[in-house]
Amino acid sequence: MSKKVAVIMGSDSDLPVVKGAINQLKKFGVECEVHVMSAHRTPELACNFAKSARANGFGVIIAAAGKAAHLAGVLAAHTTLPVIGIPIKSSTLDGLDALLATVQMPKGIPVATVAIDGADNAALLAIEMLAITDEGLAAQLEDMKRKMEEEVIAKDQGIQASL
Repeated sequence: MSKKVAVIMGSDSDLPVVKGAINQLKKFGVECEVHVMSAHRTPELACNFAKSARANGFGVIIAAAGKAAHLAGVLAAHTTLPVIGIPIKSSTLDGLDALLATVQMPKGIPVATVAIDGADNAALLAIEMLAITDEGLAAQLEDMKRKMEEEVIAKDQGIQASL
């Protein structure tokens, strides 16, 4: 049985973006827990969650945050599990602030970072990490990539036929 994925968002306003990750995880049959925790407003809660995540059956943590976006880094500082950051687009700097805050981690505290609002890819990256030791997930990923290839080929054939 695969490990669980934790999906942590800094605010409930991040849920519309984060749903993409939740839906991808469910599509692959990966159990996930979703929580709201803030690096700034509930730092002790976030730290304690990260410290106990491995013992609680998690294999990867996904952290979504906007603006200052320190959540992924705070979680990564308190666990040896891989952490994937989703920078959330805000109204002020279109998510560039969150992207830089998430990706610019100091040496020794890595955070894998996907595109601004890239929740689907965060989930797929988490699934790929779990698939290192889960052949069932690896097979599902192979299927997904094969289907994507078939879709592109069909679109190309459609364009060629119309020209």
